[in-house]
Amino acid sequence: MINSVSTRVSDGRITKDIQACAVFGVMDRSGRRFGGKIVVDAMKNMRVRGNGLGGGFAVYGIYPEYKDYYALHIMFQSEEPKQEVDEFLHRNFDVVDDEEIPTNEEANVSNPPLFWRYFVTPQKKGEDKKLSDDDYVVNKVMYINTCIDDAYVFSSGKNMGVFKGVGFPEEIADFFMLEELYRGYIWTAHSRFPTNTPGWWGGAHPFCILDWTVVHNGEISSYGTNRRFLEMYGYYCTLYTDTEVIAYAVDLLMRKQGLPIEVVSKIFAPPMWDQIDRMDEKKRKFYTALRMVYAPLLINGPFTVIIAHHGEMIGLTDRIRLRPITAGEKGDMLFVSSEESAIRAVCPDLDRVWTPHGGEPIIGRLNSR
Repeated sequence: MINSVSTRVSDGRITKDIQACAVFGVMDRSGRRFGGKIVVDAMKNMRVRGNGLGGGFAVYGIYPEYKDYYALHIMFQSEEPKQEVDEFLHRNFDVVDDEEIPTNEEANVSNPPLFWRYFVTPQKKGEDKKLSDDDYVVNKVMYINTCIDDAYVFSSGKNMGVFKGVGFPEEIADFFMLEELYRGYIWTAHSRFPTNTPGWWGGAHPFCILDWTVVHNGEISSYGTNRRFLEMYGYYCTLYTDTEVIAYAVDLLMRKQGLPIEVVSKIFAPPMWDQIDRMDEKKRKFYTALRMVYAPLLINGPFTVIIAHHGEMIGLTDRIRLRPITAGEKGDMLFVSSEESAIRAVCPDLDRVWTPHGGEPIIGRLNSR
């Protein structure tokens, strides 16, 4: 998740290995669904940025036959909590289908948990009827993740899914058979190099709530402040990594409060105060209000994130660009990556390639939007 510098002795000399997570996203803005090979190949190109302690993918458009149902992907660290989760889900949802998520037993991964998916619709009763379906699902996800030991909902959107675990991205793709089984119009991916948080199956990226997903390279030094602010709105961090706060902050700001990414990016990575002081009066008042109202959601520290939800993929780096991000276009295809080399490895003849300024979002939207 964060840059790591390690030392080693080689031929009597001390050298340094500098590593960092890799993020990659690709979107077909026409809505055409495509397979995962292009994403897996791009991540292989950045293998050196990870250390095999986390890899994962988010894919949009993979469950068209269940597109009106919430798809809950749940990992169980042992067999015991599954019965409790089954009973909880049947009390609170209409479960139209459920099954073990298909996996490849010969894949090069160690000690995977049990993965199960449920396709559900809310079954609201009493006071819960006042909630929107999305808020109801968020509440139930938070309950499972905080109150049922060894069970974690790691994906909860409609017609999309997160697949993640301990391993290099290509190993996780092989484990979940992504190239063989799934097609989507947005794919995001992550290769992890954890240094201050554990490398475990639930801590791999992407992080998800409803259909919002985040992959992240960086270090959030404001994690404690961000987390405490989000707890006031019913979001609880249980997966032992700072990236989780970004997924919940995006859901709060963009879904619940209806803010566009152009504004949200200025909450996460706002202009410096001396820059605000030099703005015209209208802009100065706007950015001053943002910084005052949303101060606890300012993200301190170096970061690059790729945020996705249905119909939109967004790349964003910190305001002084301490973590890399590059974008490329080819026809309807939009690419966002830690490295230009990964984009060119899968699409060498780009129409356009660019590097945004710090704090300026790269925004891809479906052509019909």
